Amino acid sequence: MSNGPRRRLALGVSGASGAVLALRLAEAVLDAGWELEIVCSGFGRLMWRSELGRPFEDDLQELLSRGRVRAHKSSDLASPLASGSYPIDAYAIVPASMATVAALAGGVGSNLIHRMGDVAIKERRRLLLAPRESPLSQIHLTNLLRLAEVGAVIAPPMPAFYERPGSLDEVIEATVDRMLVWSGVSGELPPHRQWRSGE
Repeated sequence: MSNGPRRRLALGVSGASGAVLALRLAEAVLDAGWELEIVCSGFGRLMWRSELGRPFEDDLQELLSRGRVRAHKSSDLASPLASGSYPIDAYAIVPASMATVAALAGGVGSNLIHRMGDVAIKERRRLLLAPRESPLSQIHLTNLLRLAEVGAVIAPPMPAFYERPGSLDEVIEATVDRMLVWSGVSGELPPHRQWRSGE
């Protein structure tokens, strides 16, 4: 590992389906030697428990054992993440609810996840959004377009069926691999995989 400054990713977990993606991304960021700043909203915590069967705090303790992690309350607008002077190399909101997308597209917000996304946009830093909604209304699409136009990477979690995944875990791993590239944590995707042997 380089002796230079450690790089840092800020991860927001909003109240949409996809807690497992946030967890695997957090683990992968730490495994890559990056520092992690993490914010989980109230509804994000509800979804975390519902989908993973355990509270967010349990997995946070495991993340703390893997690397340098700092957790922030979503209500804490005095957090360093709310300031553009705080050094963050990349931001990711995974999953990104449509309420969060709307707040970012409108330039208004009520929590730290909204504010850190706004900071990423105004400071022209890398911002990855993994929107989770289906079907998408015209309002959703318009909001996502506005964010793409100001530089956000819009990365809805979509399975790469050509890799012929044989399990949900394989779909998750392939999705997170792409998120690592799009957020700048990884330089390239791993070699193309055929999860199942072809004919």
